[in-house]
Amino acid sequence: MTGHIKINNAVFYAYHGATADEQAVGAQFEIDLDMQVDIAYASQTDMLSETLNYETVYAEVQKIVTGQKYYLIETLAAHIVGELFRKFSSILHLTARVRKPNAPVKGVIKSVEVELSLSKDEYERGLLAAGKSVN
Repeated sequence: MTGHIKINNAVFYAYHGATADEQAVGAQFEIDLDMQVDIAYASQTDMLSETLNYETVYAEVQKIVTGQKYYLIETLAAHIVGELFRKFSSILHLTARVRKPNAPVKGVIKSVEVELSLSKDEYERGLLAAGKSVN
């Protein structure tokens, strides 16, 4: 039996962006994760050790978002997806959304968002090629 464990609107302050100002001043970034996992055994045993611990996932995402600077939120999303597949073998499919509220555009917008969705099989076949960080 598969289920979805979701983390909604995790908010971090980080220094990603294409301009020097964005990288110097920083901004708020919002992350949503939808992780498909097998929950059959955990739903029967009621044991945290038998499921994906979302607190551990959150800590990993926090490390990724705040640990390095990226020019593009596309690259940040790719690094999040890659690291989560690498560290959590129970994830069968993962969708990550990275939002940048009030992104610097010549207009009025609420946010800019990138969504990346990948299955474990696609990840294992090398269909995710994460780029380089700024630093």
